Amino acid sequence: MLFVENLVKEYKNITAVDDISFSVSPGKIFGLLGPNGAGKTTTIRTVLNIIKPTSGTITFEGRPISNDFYNLIGYLPEDRGLYKKSKVIDVVLYFASIKNIDRQAALSGLNFWLKKLGIENYRDKKIEELSKGNQQKIQFIISVLHDPKLLILDEPFSGFDPINQQIIKEAILTFVSSGKLIILSTHQMETAEKLCSEILLLNKGKEVRKGNLASIKKNFGVNNVKIEFEGEPSFITSMPEVVSSDIYSTYAEVHLKEDVKPADFLSKISQKLSVSHFSGIESTLNKIFIDLINKSNNQ
Repeated sequence: MLFVENLVKEYKNITAVDDISFSVSPGKIFGLLGPNGAGKTTTIRTVLNIIKPTSGTITFEGRPISNDFYNLIGYLPEDRGLYKKSKVIDVVLYFASIKNIDRQAALSGLNFWLKKLGIENYRDKKIEELSKGNQQKIQFIISVLHDPKLLILDEPFSGFDPINQQIIKEAILTFVSSGKLIILSTHQMETAEKLCSEILLLNKGKEVRKGNLASIKKNFGVNNVKIEFEGEPSFITSMPEVVSSDIYSTYAEVHLKEDVKPADFLSKISQKLSVSHFSGIESTLNKIFIDLINKSNNQ
């Protein structure tokens, strides 16, 4: 288990992380979510022991985080960094040596991952000869080659087309089934919704919401409806029953106030629209993200 308790990180007059706590369990993907400047990267760097917290504790496998855990942690940073003039095999072997991986074991692992990711023919090519997506695959291989117990992935799908996103997702899911601890930091809410079982949503260094994703979605989906219609729907946005709405040409998704009965709302809008479909819906993580961040910014 990884435990982060009452973590605070201050820089002069700025509090980048303000008293956050969370835990990550084996065999699950923990989503560390938030807009730019929320404190995600600072949190990750304290877990990696790159920077020291102002206060709070971080423990991994029952001991305070330290450089002793260096070879047990895999990190895929958002800002990729590879030696572009060097060959793929040389770059990977170099990073493997830093992790104290035997050369033959590193070669075996490299061949396995190159094949798994569909780039086995690129072993002897220079990094600069690869597409951006394939360079990212090499960075991914470097992050997992030493078979880490804790894997931290910062925007792992950035720059990938849908096919390669699926390839990386499947690779990540194999780590879940093998019982690794995984932290996923991403702006792609749809991806986080599919992969994460627990999340921590940050804004301006503070916790906005934390917990089981299914439970959070259930709580936020109590009074959301989808309407399919014919007519002019713009009046919906200004209705007193409505918290927020996403309106399109033939349908709308509407978040109603807690005390509003959907049947009453349907009766009211039917006076102005020809409604062909009306149903309750579960809030998406993207919708929850936007609503919570906006609420947090307005407090």
